[in-house]
Amino acid sequence: YFGIQTTTFAALIAAAGVAIGLAWSGLLAHFAAGAFLVVLRPMKVGDFVTVAGVTGTVTELGLFTTIINTPDNVQTIIGNNKVFGDTIQNFTHNAFRRVDLKCQLSGAADHQAAMALLREKIATIPNVLPEPKVDVEILDFTLVGPVLAVRPYCHNDNYWQVYFDANRMIREALGEAGFPAPMPAQSVIVTQAA
Repeated sequence: YFGIQTTTFAALIAAAGVAIGLAWSGLLAHFAAGAFLVVLRPMKVGDFVTVAGVTGTVTELGLFTTIINTPDNVQTIIGNNKVFGDTIQNFTHNAFRRVDLKCQLSGAADHQAAMALLREKIATIPNVLPEPKVDVEILDFTLVGPVLAVRPYCHNDNYWQVYFDANRMIREALGEAGFPAPMPAQSVIVTQAA
């Protein structure tokens, strides 16, 4: 009609409809995931979480996006479909948390004495909980010597303070007690030809 090919016009309208439909499908997926996040509440504003590969504090839970501030102060906006479709780790949900540290000992060190010393000293750090008690056990063996797992427990708000203080305490306590520094050593055997 009027010199316009109706099939071309119909094809343009159909293509536009498909494009709009595809755009809306992503938007509706984010909306549906946002609705599930509101109903199921796996996290709330203020929680420290890891979602979709991003770790930080939740600052906003919207219907389409979740906003997280990372520890290095970067605001990250994540589509709710990605948040809901991935694993959510909520570090704030439980009342306390375990701090996982490692301590390399020299092969010449008395590991039992080192373990007892670290249990005693780490327990004196401010904000380390008296219960559960500090775990210090042999985690692994290397060519240098045994590796200890040092695991104090603390409230979520004190995690990084306890982490850094415990590392400092490990270094100072073992040094002051005279434990040998863990250093790689290699034996060289020289034989003389007769």
